[in-house]
Amino acid sequence: MLILASNFFSDFTNITLDNILLIGSVLLFASLLASRTTKFGVPTLLLFLFIGMLAGQGGPGGIIFNDPKVAKFIGAIALSFILFSGGLGTKRQDIRPVVWHGILLSTLGVILTAVTVGLFVSWVAHWSIVEGLLVGSIVSSTDAAAVFSILRSRSIGLKGNLKPLLEFESGSNDPMAYLLTFSFTYLLANKEASAGVIVFLFFKQMILGGIIGYGMGLAMHRIFNWIKLEFEGLYAVLLITLVLFTFSFTDFVGGNAFLAVYLSAYVLGNSDFIHKKSIAKHFDGQAWLMQIILFITLGLLIVPQQLIPFLGIGLLISAFLILVARPLSVFVALFFFRMRMREKVFVSWVGLRGAVPIVLATYPLIAGIGKSQDIFNLVFFISITSVLIQGTTLPIVAKWLKLTIPVNLKQKSAIDLAQAWETKSIYKAIPVDARFHCIGKSIVDMKLPNTIVIALIERKNKFFFSDGATKIMDGDVLYVMADNEKAIESLYACLSLQT
Repeated sequence: MLILASNFFSDFTNITLDNILLIGSVLLFASLLASRTTKFGVPTLLLFLFIGMLAGQGGPGGIIFNDPKVAKFIGAIALSFILFSGGLGTKRQDIRPVVWHGILLSTLGVILTAVTVGLFVSWVAHWSIVEGLLVGSIVSSTDAAAVFSILRSRSIGLKGNLKPLLEFESGSNDPMAYLLTFSFTYLLANKEASAGVIVFLFFKQMILGGIIGYGMGLAMHRIFNWIKLEFEGLYAVLLITLVLFTFSFTDFVGGNAFLAVYLSAYVLGNSDFIHKKSIAKHFDGQAWLMQIILFITLGLLIVPQQLIPFLGIGLLISAFLILVARPLSVFVALFFFRMRMREKVFVSWVGLRGAVPIVLATYPLIAGIGKSQDIFNLVFFISITSVLIQGTTLPIVAKWLKLTIPVNLKQKSAIDLAQAWETKSIYKAIPVDARFHCIGKSIVDMKLPNTIVIALIERKNKFFFSDGATKIMDGDVLYVMADNEKAIESLYACLSLQT
């Protein structure tokens, strides 16, 4: 019996094709149980990371996983889903007032953070300037998974446009961090590389990523409203296929895949398409699954004992990043905008580093450059301390700066039917007859304003819920909820009916 138990434990600790589903399901279940402890203030994503570390070769689990290429592959796929989910939920009307704030934070802010941290690392660690700048580039962007998770799950209501600004920044600044990391990794791996090559690659990636991302967003919208699938669940499969194609094709032609994925999601999310609400909910679940898988994988990759030599210098760099580099980049990037001092301070504090820097730290490992293992361990420590310190104190800092609002006053970007009955003020039944020019058209083609919800449709004495694919037929009765009479008038305009 002892021999059988020993053999079972030995087989369990070595990841193979035969046991990967068993190990994965156990770790996923453990992560879900651990997520229940978030009421104590510990960020959920950090718990997922710790579970991976405990299950890894340096913890009691003893699972052997030391392949940075596999970790990079898993990280790329997971981040594409996380960024797509974030882009899908980014509403144009929400970010319009802060779009230039976010763009400057995602470009100039990232560059300033990379340079200041890079020079500091080079000074305190006695590394070369390029090695220091590589570390600064890796930790230069805020982590979309961490920011989305904490802001959306910790019930933090923020005044003004702070929340859309922070989410827009975290979702859009990864491409710049990736380009900087790729550039300095390339310089260290190819000593003869010229600055001209780096500049060319930089603009090539940004331009191709932007063009493909915008084009794929338009293509996704057209495909969704054109294709007719037999089952509603297949539309989620279709979108997953398009997301993976966008990421892989952009990467294949040399563009920035992260930028393309986020931009395509933003374009699609701000247009009407079939099954939009159900697709958004589905991808929210997909994003959570990918976050768990990503953080567990990265936790398995690290050996906790290897972090001990980096405690001193890691805390020093983390403190510099949190208290100096991040605030400096925020205040410079937002210098020309009218924002209160306490708002800028809060934006500075929401500079969470999470999975993205750890994924980027696998690039030097794969390239085999000197100090790559030290860089990975250092970045891992910086990410943990950032999420632990900043993530746990976000609600406290927001209240201290008097930037919070009651949660029930937060504006929802999307509402379900039950919420709609409580928020809409006018209810109207509209019989459809031959005067309506919309007969035979689907609801998504009618381009209804956001102030209107077609809740129910009565057809031949039967009631059913409508979705984007539902076609209006002669004799239907539309049960409509609207904000006001003006919204009803706009509905008649969409129906091409003169009142």
